[in-house]
Amino acid sequence: MTDEHPAAAPASGAAAAPAAAPAAAPGAPDEATLALAHTLFQAAREGNSALLGGYLAAGAPATLTNAAGDSLLMLAAYHGHADTVRLILGHGGDANAINDRGQTPLAGAVFKGYSDVVRELLDAGADPDAGTPSARAAAQMFARTDILALLG
Repeated sequence: MTDEHPAAAPASGAAAAPAAAPAAAPGAPDEATLALAHTLFQAAREGNSALLGGYLAAGAPATLTNAAGDSLLMLAAYHGHADTVRLILGHGGDANAINDRGQTPLAGAVFKGYSDVVRELLDAGADPDAGTPSARAAAQMFARTDILALLG
């Protein structure tokens, strides 16, 4: 005896129909869109402001996030690219966006010790007490007294 519903089993001697290719979920990005997103995230990581700026000017969202919730701004900040941070902020990037781990771009810049990035984010209204750990807590944890002074 089987748990399978009789209508689901192929008729005796009949070959089972090949499984249909899984359909993409409605609204799911296609391969070209995913490739473009990968290019944008890589440009943010590398500080490639020329490439990223062209796409942002053409309408790519400055608030784009990856599967971990990291925004373009988070990646540029964490990798120390002050000019790219300024560019993304100028196109509407959110200085207080929190990723899936509760981290902000400001906390990432503090953790890495990038004072110039910290200044850009603070000028854009980044909250030093947002996120977990907050930028202020990270500065205290890693004894970044120069950055603590910037945070006020």
